Amino acid sequence: MTMHRHSCLTLITSFAILTLLALQPVRAQRTTFESAREAVDNMRIGWNLGNTLDSNSGDTLNMWIEHWTDRTPAAYEKAWGQTVVKPELMKLFKEAGFNAIRVPVTWYPHLEAKFKFTTSSNSNWYPWKDDLGTKVQTAWMQRVKQIVDYVISQGMYCILNIHHDTGAANTAWLIADEGVFAAQRPRYEAIWKQIAEVFKDYDEHLLFEGYNEMLDVKRSWCFASFAADGRYNAAIAKSAYNAINAYAQSFVDVVRATGGNNAQRNLIVSTYGACDGNGTWNNHLLDPLKQMKLPNDPAGQGHLIFEVHSYPDVSNLSSAKSALPTTINNIKTHLASKGAPVIFGEWGTSTEEAYKNKRSNLLSFARYFVEQTKQAGMGTFYWMGLSDGADRDKPAFTQPDLVDAIVKGYYGEGGVVGIESPADDTIPQKHGEAATWYNLSGHRMPANARLKGIYIVGGKKVFVK
Repeated sequence: MTMHRHSCLTLITSFAILTLLALQPVRAQRTTFESAREAVDNMRIGWNLGNTLDSNSGDTLNMWIEHWTDRTPAAYEKAWGQTVVKPELMKLFKEAGFNAIRVPVTWYPHLEAKFKFTTSSNSNWYPWKDDLGTKVQTAWMQRVKQIVDYVISQGMYCILNIHHDTGAANTAWLIADEGVFAAQRPRYEAIWKQIAEVFKDYDEHLLFEGYNEMLDVKRSWCFASFAADGRYNAAIAKSAYNAINAYAQSFVDVVRATGGNNAQRNLIVSTYGACDGNGTWNNHLLDPLKQMKLPNDPAGQGHLIFEVHSYPDVSNLSSAKSALPTTINNIKTHLASKGAPVIFGEWGTSTEEAYKNKRSNLLSFARYFVEQTKQAGMGTFYWMGLSDGADRDKPAFTQPDLVDAIVKGYYGEGGVVGIESPADDTIPQKHGEAATWYNLSGHRMPANARLKGIYIVGGKKVFVK
């Protein structure tokens, strides 16, 4: 998402590198990665580090970050009102019960375009004169890597993606159109090859996401060609869905070809616009789910994940809650049934009213959303909001009541208070306590179980690394 949110019911209106810390994620080569299904289960609840590495000027006629800053990684990191990320922020989320962070990254400002302006008032960028090129700047890649390390060093999962290179802004160069795919494929694949090479030795805690909310030539939300005359154009829609599947297949092929742990890394592909099919007001709302294909991936079979986003209107709490099971069922029927688990890579609510006048609606729906998606086996990543601005620097939660609702939605009324961290997965055997260990569903663990995740021991929740 951009700094402005959207939904299908309401269309969009519109550093120097830090000293590297001694935080080393596990990078040993693995014989077998955990499956996509296992990864989604182990992520539990997640959060988006938004408006940070994804910040960009967003308008070729007003490239203000490029014009008025020194263009260091820190300048971009702070451009949309956030502070420079510190590892303590990830520790805050880990201790609250989150086990995954999605790190959105916009790449186009950090390639080879010069963005040189001739006067103090001229911030225009003409891509056909000042080409993006294909090479990612070293300083930018180093900072991306450092933030990924912050996440993984806490034992959490990290999703790394290509973000606002897609979307409705005129700076977006990745568009759901067959002709655009053919033209941009070399650059798209070059970027993913560079990312994959840098991170090829990282373990299963790192996942790649091929692209964010990719839209058609009309910048249509909700389903392809919705912004066309008559609210639907079959030719535009067909090209858009074919292109989405082509980008997804290209992404998988490029990453797998780099070898190392990338041969089995869990990879994520999104539907058109990351649409979740919510609503009944148009017959085409389910098209993004129906038209999405599972990429061909013989080398990494069982290591693909589908992604959708969700921003429902919760001003009418009863209506929002009653619609959710239908949305989940549609996702199961038309998407997950194709052979991959699903995550809500972004979710939240679409109305300011929910935040200002009906806070209880937001909190109640958030808990319900996490409860229902957990039951359905779908992962969730809340968009922004939980820690923003100066609170990230402390670090502290901006909306602790919302964090509490999300955490209780997953872990239950007791939250995660009292979690301990045994040294390894043989702790029950070492302590002779296997008979007293239960999973969160209340099933007793056998004496020879090798454990990973959250368990109940003597009435306390215990986290096994």
